[in-house]
Amino acid sequence: MTSVPQSRRVSSEPAHHPSAWRGLVLVCIAGMIWGTIGPVVDVVDDRSSLSVWMVGAYRAVAAVVVLLVAVAASRRLPHCRALVAEDPWRAVSVGVLTATFMLLFFVSVVSVGVSIATVVCLGWAPVLLLVADVARAHRRPPPGQVLTVGAAVAGLVLISVAGGGDSDPSHPVLGVVTSLASGTAYALSAELGRPLSTGHDAVSVATVTMTVAAGVLVVSGLAVTLVRGETMTTTDGTTWLLVVYLGVGTMALAYVLLFAGLRTTPSRTAVVATLLEPVTAVLIAVLLLGEHLTAAGTVGAVLIVAAIASLGARRPTPVPQ
Repeated sequence: MTSVPQSRRVSSEPAHHPSAWRGLVLVCIAGMIWGTIGPVVDVVDDRSSLSVWMVGAYRAVAAVVVLLVAVAASRRLPHCRALVAEDPWRAVSVGVLTATFMLLFFVSVVSVGVSIATVVCLGWAPVLLLVADVARAHRRPPPGQVLTVGAAVAGLVLISVAGGGDSDPSHPVLGVVTSLASGTAYALSAELGRPLSTGHDAVSVATVTMTVAAGVLVVSGLAVTLVRGETMTTTDGTTWLLVVYLGVGTMALAYVLLFAGLRTTPSRTAVVATLLEPVTAVLIAVLLLGEHLTAAGTVGAVLIVAAIASLGARRPTPVPQ
C-alpha cells in the first residue's frame, strides 16, 4: 500500500493543477446538494408528523443501503475491509463525528433557529481549521487565506440575516453552544477524513464512515422518538420518496463527492467550498418557493462565491509532513 507517498504528493500539488480544480468542483457540488436539505425537510415536515430525529435515522439507512449496493456492484468490499483494517480508529472517528455534527446541528436549530445555527456552525468550521493550521505550522496564516475565510464567513452572515431568523429563540445559550460543537465536529470530520480519502477510493470511504454514522443516527433517533412519544412512521408516499432522496442524494452521493474531492483539496479549503450549501438553499427559496432575495443576501452570495473561486486560484501553503 502506497497511501503515505500518495498523500504527500497530493498535498504539494498546485491549486491550479487540473486534478486540484476537479477536487474543488466535487466539493462544491456536494455543498450544493446539501443546500437542498432544508427545503426538502420543510416539505417533509408539512406532509408528515415525522420528527427530524426519525428523518435523520431513515435518511441514514437509505444512504447505507445504496452505498452497500454500490460496493457490491463494483466489488469494492475488499477495499472496505482493507480500509477498516488499516485505520479503524480514523474510520470510526469520521463516522461518529459526522453523526455528531448532524445531531448537534438539529439541536441548535431547534434551540436558536436555522439562521443563527447555520452562521455559528458553518462559520466556525473554517475558522477552527485555519487556527489549527497556524498552530501546526507555528507561523502566521497568509493574508490571502485569512481574507478568503473572512469573506466567506461574512457572506454566510449576510445570507443568513437575509433569510430571516427566530426572533425569540427558546434556548439561545444552548443553541450557540451546540452550534459551535456541531461546527467543531464538522471541521474535525473533514480533517480526519482527508487522509482516508488520499489512500482509498471515495465510495469505500463513504460506505465505511456512513455506516458508522448511520448506527449512531438510528440509535439516537429511535431513543429520542421513544422518549418523547413521537410518531415513528407515516403513510404519506411523497414523504418516503423525499426521505429516500435525503439519504441517497444528500448523504450517500454528497459524501462520495466530498471524499473524492478531499483527495486533492485540503480540509480547510473544503469546509469553505461547502458554504455553497446556504447559497443553494437561498436560490431554491427564491426560484421555487417564491421568496425574495434581499440586497444583503445578494452581497452574501457574491462574497461566498468569490471566496470559493479564489480557493482554486492560488497555490496552497505546504503542510508539514
